[in-house]
Amino acid sequence: MMLKRQRQLLATALLAALALPMGDAAAFDELVESNSAGFSKPLNVQVGPRPYYLVDQLQNGPLKSKLKACSEKHLTRTRFSISHRGAPMQFPEHTVEGYQAAARMGAGIIECDVTFTKDRELVCRHDQCDLHTTTNILTIPALAAKCTQPFTPANGGTPASATCCTSDITLAEFRLLKGKMDGFNPNATTPEEYQNGTPSWRTEAYSATGTLVTLKEHIALMNSFGVNMTPELKEARVPMPYQGDFTQEKYAQKMIDAYKAAGVSPKRVWAQSFNINDIYYWIKNEPAFGKQAVALAETDVPADLPPAIAALPGMRAKGVQIVAPPIWALIALDGSGKIVPSAYANAIKQNGFKIIPWSLERSGPLTDGGGYYYQSVSSVIKGPGDYYNVLDVLSSKVGILGIFSDWPGTATYYGNCFNKP
Repeated sequence: MMLKRQRQLLATALLAALALPMGDAAAFDELVESNSAGFSKPLNVQVGPRPYYLVDQLQNGPLKSKLKACSEKHLTRTRFSISHRGAPMQFPEHTVEGYQAAARMGAGIIECDVTFTKDRELVCRHDQCDLHTTTNILTIPALAAKCTQPFTPANGGTPASATCCTSDITLAEFRLLKGKMDGFNPNATTPEEYQNGTPSWRTEAYSATGTLVTLKEHIALMNSFGVNMTPELKEARVPMPYQGDFTQEKYAQKMIDAYKAAGVSPKRVWAQSFNINDIYYWIKNEPAFGKQAVALAETDVPADLPPAIAALPGMRAKGVQIVAPPIWALIALDGSGKIVPSAYANAIKQNGFKIIPWSLERSGPLTDGGGYYYQSVSSVIKGPGDYYNVLDVLSSKVGILGIFSDWPGTATYYGNCFNKP
């Protein structure tokens, strides 16, 4: 009886936070029933067959033996496994369905990329101007007409294009959208054709639904899962101050205020930004949240690494404690072709930072060298098993705190096998 009453109370709280009509109570009771971690019972973590498949792809050796020895181990949630946008390898990103998948796969920290609508409401989207590739906005004429750049069909050698931003529409209009797999067809002549651009190694199997969320709704959902949260303050694609008085500082503060209003402990929040001034703002004005704010490192090519290394002492002196670079920037090849920590990784550690890299499982089957995320070691990236080869170097040699992943089950399996928190 008590368990049922607890679920009813949580369902009511979620409905209020999500601003949904009580007619949806049955659906939310089911959600609470299956995602009651930290409230009434632990979540049954299931990583599916993929981690076992990746282990099988490894060459025989100590790592493969260790990971195979964990094949029947009871798996639990771990903060080592950080959900990047939900579970976008197979689910539309930043949707309830993707977040549920991430929680079920044992992610201990789940991300919401935070941006704002025309009426300054905070919502979860990877980019302020990605609605044309991550939602169905172009197929809703009344909303498509409001896009910064309406759909333009392909013509000769000119590809199809569009630009639709959350700042183009109000929150009420945002709620009319459905999330889809990120992608577009550059040869499209209609908005419907433009929607079909999902990479072949992903899937449309879970795109029948794609429930978008606000930041407030994300917080309520994460509380129902009992997990930590990592909001990323996204770059504004509109001139700031927006509408004359919405400054970058007010934007950064508004994000933190959402967690304070929900009563979330700062220890459960890992605020991120590529804008180092956002990190400094939080350290100064919200020190409880700034203490574990994550400074994302925008290092796209090797030429970016020397200035990134040079910036580390100044960042550390101003109180930054966690740095988050892309995977490739933390690894290199030694003279024998073995993957080892990079000079940048060593400099980060020497300056006393903790490290969270991004993003595992974002590069397909790794049969082409791995692309952007593995550019520093591409010559030795031969196939799917190398996800674990690289993750092992990051964990055992670089000493990462955790890792962002597009398919959290992969990191959850490794984290459990190596007893990560």
